[in-house]
Amino acid sequence: MTERVDALVIGAGPAGLMAAEVLMAEGRRVVVAEAMPTPARKFLMAGKSGLNLTKAESDTDFWPRLAGYEHAGFGPSQVMAWAEGLGIPLFAGSTGRVFPVGMKASPLLRAWLARLRDGGVELRSRWRWVDLKDGVGFQTADGHRVINADVTVLALGGASWPRLGSDAAWVPVLADAGVQIAPFRPANMGFAVDWTAAMGRVTGHAVKGVAIHAGDLVSRGEWVITRQGIEGGGIYEVAAAIRDGVPARVDLAPDLTVDALAARFAKPKGKLSLGNWLRRVLGDPVKVALLLEWGQPLPQDAAGWAARAKALPLRHDGAMGLDRAISSAGGITRQAVDADLQLNALPNVFAAGEMLDWEAPTGGYLLTGCLDSGRRAGLAAAAVLAR
Repeated sequence: MTERVDALVIGAGPAGLMAAEVLMAEGRRVVVAEAMPTPARKFLMAGKSGLNLTKAESDTDFWPRLAGYEHAGFGPSQVMAWAEGLGIPLFAGSTGRVFPVGMKASPLLRAWLARLRDGGVELRSRWRWVDLKDGVGFQTADGHRVINADVTVLALGGASWPRLGSDAAWVPVLADAGVQIAPFRPANMGFAVDWTAAMGRVTGHAVKGVAIHAGDLVSRGEWVITRQGIEGGGIYEVAAAIRDGVPARVDLAPDLTVDALAARFAKPKGKLSLGNWLRRVLGDPVKVALLLEWGQPLPQDAAGWAARAKALPLRHDGAMGLDRAISSAGGITRQAVDADLQLNALPNVFAAGEMLDWEAPTGGYLLTGCLDSGRRAGLAAAAVLAR
């Protein structure tokens, strides 16, 4: 069965829904096809512990954090105004990260879907895109269906969290059509560490009050020691650099100078065990465990202990895989699209979101980039329809 529509959006995540909203505003008939049973599953999962919508920064500070991304200007202030227009009150935390007052993603998504539905957007779940033969082909519960659309926006996500729908199954379809695609790599991910048995005492504990240095980047955020390695926001902030081979070091006392820390280490150990002595100096058993784990061979004097604690090598066994990554790098290359995100190999077909080859740290950057690119692709598609 074949049908014709003005605009087809494939993928019901933030980028796809934003493209649909823009096209809807132009009075077009918009169909959104989603492979999963419900829309925006990764968006909901990301917001389970608090939806970090964007970051309250100036554009000059915000956009450079999105590596390889060319923005269209739908930045933090615009994203906040858009969410508030959906009736979602927001607040900015002490770090500038912006959240809904209720913290959850579901109220925003419900309000958004209601607005799209009221505007005539049709959402079709369990429609999996499979081919480009004689139109855009889908595998559905009713068999193979084909849509011929005047414009199409692709927003199928990258390759992280495949169980939520971002499985990069679209790659062969576009590759066969001549679209250049960079291999996917994990982004905002943890790192595997083959811990010694002694680290079992601090498994599951948060690492607080430290700084990670990776080249010119510095992260002061918290992270967690897991059985498999290290994960958490403090790691994700510098994960791309570490993944790409930049050596990382952990400062266990970032608020003290080397000399001030050496003075603490110079105090007599007395009859204290090594662990208790280090705990007295550093004040945290998790920091002590890391120092003993990554600080071998152990120093012999106060100056050596201070130097080691201020620049502890972050030893790891490589990045965790895409199935555990928050997001992914790679995808449709910049050379494969024009200035309006239209695919050079497929006229009137646009791409947005994590399908494109760019990456951003956590903290609202990734979600804002998806909304911005979805809006950009939607506007360009609407302009084609207007012509």
